[in-house]
Amino acid sequence: MGEEELDDYEATLELALVQEYKAVVATFDYAIETDRRFYLANTVEVEVKSQGSPTLIELVLHDAWVWDMYRAQRFVPLVRVLTFRDVNIERLPKEDLAP
Repeated sequence: MGEEELDDYEATLELALVQEYKAVVATFDYAIETDRRFYLANTVEVEVKSQGSPTLIELVLHDAWVWDMYRAQRFVPLVRVLTFRDVNIERLPKEDLAP
């Protein structure tokens, strides 16, 4: 596989991932960003494991979707993340269901 073919393949995977994200984002309550991954989840538990430097943070995500174009299965029932880096957790807005 040549470099151009590899670039085309990765572009196709990334486009499919973006389309999947758009299709599923409305079914989740939280968007979680770590230094390594981006997740969507319905439940997020955060625990600070150590107060020292650096601080260890544990995240437990339930009913999650993982932004990773190389994963065969992006929907996972449980994710556990340990990190010393920044974590961003956002509650996703729900569209108004009124007509």
